[in-house]
Amino acid sequence: MVEKIYRGFYARDGRRVVLRTPRMSDLDEFLEFINSLVDEGAEILVEKRTTREAEADWLGKLLADIEKGDVICVSAEVDGKVVGNSDVHLGKGKRSHVGTLGIAIKDGYRDVGIGTEMMQVLVEESRKAGLKLLRLSVFASNMRAKHVYEKAGFREVGRIPKAINKGDEYVDEVWMAMEL
Repeated sequence: MVEKIYRGFYARDGRRVVLRTPRMSDLDEFLEFINSLVDEGAEILVEKRTTREAEADWLGKLLADIEKGDVICVSAEVDGKVVGNSDVHLGKGKRSHVGTLGIAIKDGYRDVGIGTEMMQVLVEESRKAGLKLLRLSVFASNMRAKHVYEKAGFREVGRIPKAINKGDEYVDEVWMAMEL
């Protein structure tokens, strides 16, 4: 698979960011990335640190899915390190016009415009892929992410009460969608 550079830009804090497709040589960066999110207690569905072997399996499958055209993926790189990852999984059959979006950004790289830029690229690439609707879910308590999604054009379309277990509490899972 040939690496694709979507765009480069300067974050609001002055750091240079490159948005690109992932590559197998990113394995150790992705491992550090996901484990840092787990250690932080980030509002993602992954709860346990992962191993290099499990991350290699995940990355290999992701790259194969990108190659087949089943996934659009945008990784954010700063100073040679993966600091964010996002994707849209394309629907199948009667949902082939729908994409399911996910995004995560490492602590220390949030609130500087990286998420907004990643969302813009995902929306552009989803349109090019012929999608008509993007959907995502977010923890109701994750106001930062919800704000980025709303800024990109997503609107809340539903909510599942207490769908997510956050330690000793339950939070709603908010479903959001955007027509393209």
